[in-house]
Amino acid sequence: MELKQLESFTHVVEYRSFTKAAEKLYISQPTISTHIRQLEEELHSRLIIRTTKSIEITPRGWELYECACHILRLRDNLLQRWEGESRKIIRLGASTIPSAYILPELLPAYGKAHPDTYFSIHQSDSQGIVDGLLQGNFDVGLVGMRCADEALACIPFYQDRMVLITPVNEHFLALKAQGAFPVEALLGEAMILRENGSGSKKSADRFLESMGIQESELQVIARINDQEAIKNLVAQGLGISILSERAARNFCEEKRLLGFELPESAARRSLYLIYQKNYILKPYIQKFAEFVKRFYPSAEPESAEPVKAR
Repeated sequence: MELKQLESFTHVVEYRSFTKAAEKLYISQPTISTHIRQLEEELHSRLIIRTTKSIEITPRGWELYECACHILRLRDNLLQRWEGESRKIIRLGASTIPSAYILPELLPAYGKAHPDTYFSIHQSDSQGIVDGLLQGNFDVGLVGMRCADEALACIPFYQDRMVLITPVNEHFLALKAQGAFPVEALLGEAMILRENGSGSKKSADRFLESMGIQESELQVIARINDQEAIKNLVAQGLGISILSERAARNFCEEKRLLGFELPESAARRSLYLIYQKNYILKPYIQKFAEFVKRFYPSAEPESAEPVKAR
């Protein structure tokens, strides 16, 4: 079994076409067919059923596809990591809040001091970044929740807090004039929440739990993985939401939303720098990690594994 055979096979599965697979790989269609045949002969299994009108993937074919994707991803990660050694490329995974609001101010500042360092950035929810880091897809990550996995160092670098955001109308302006949003009023309002894998969602859950409120008691009308969409929907009067103060700040300053502070003990949360404890960071990656930890001095101190340098 060769990597070029696996590449041909995965492309046929993804494009459902021998012709398109050949075009994408810049090889001939007969070569694609030969690769598939060789795999089927070696594995003694039918992988693809090809007719004049369609291509069907067999159960064994789907099993091989999943395995082949993992193998090819490991190869690509290895090549990218080795290539990055000479070009100083940092593979950075960032969850929604760090990606949208932290990186735009963090990376320009770092770039001025280290113009020879470049970044390959992937954005996902916090759980997606944690999973990607454990799989070796990233060198470091910035996420909105503490990691429970013991294989990861988890260092707070930014102090955030959750706020309740509402439309700007007479009802909520009257509540704003009272100085605080009555917690019991949450039960009567339409709620828009983040998706389950996000750090913001976990922080909102922690606040609700501290208030003795179960999510099942809320009138949840939507779950959205984009905080910008949430802010716009709330501003249009679709409902209210619990969101990161950093994310909500611009809409509140522009008076497009009303922001209500939540009890400090329940609303406070950190953003975290994460990396694998047992992975020896290259010097330029270590420099970036140290820069992140120093850039926001307000982050709460916590014990963490020291950054290992090569």
